[in-house]
Amino acid sequence: MKLFYLAFACVLYLASFAGDAFAQAADHYVTIQLKSGPVVIQLLPDVAPKHVAQIEALVKKGEYDNVAFHRVIPGFMAQTGDVKYGNMEKNFDASQAGTGGSDLPDLPAEFSKTPFVRGTVGMARAQDPNSANSQFFIMFADGSFLNGQYTVVGKVVSGMENVDKIKKGEGQNGEVSNPDRMIKVTLGKK
Repeated sequence: MKLFYLAFACVLYLASFAGDAFAQAADHYVTIQLKSGPVVIQLLPDVAPKHVAQIEALVKKGEYDNVAFHRVIPGFMAQTGDVKYGNMEKNFDASQAGTGGSDLPDLPAEFSKTPFVRGTVGMARAQDPNSANSQFFIMFADGSFLNGQYTVVGKVVSGMENVDKIKKGEGQNGEVSNPDRMIKVTLGKK
């Protein structure tokens, strides 16, 4: 009988731990409010823990609010997240947008086998693989040529139709004049 109670207690303990782990995983969502509606992104801390932690820290500080989608290439991706030069209400500089980051340090690459497909969220970086900071991009279409070259941080789980409506850029580099912005970015599903 004691063995039964011990086994039952172990099952209850493990069940509560699994519930806590599930609850923690469920907390890694970001909602981006666009002019066309919300976009919910599930962040992937098991794939890129340092990058996810940095994104969440920037969201908590409100750093992504009003930041422009400065580079948008039809059929490829929409890039945003330059909190230094991209805030359209504080410091927007069209000539510099896309060259800045945040006050937080750059991150070491966390490349994975997670593929770049439609809705994947990846971290933008310079030539140095360890230069990602605050900028990220959302894929309009599959991009297998990025696999293993850029850090995957999440995936759009709802609102991809709103991502599709982001104002597209012109030219080969996708610079956007009078760009759309992330109006408000919050943690959790809204």
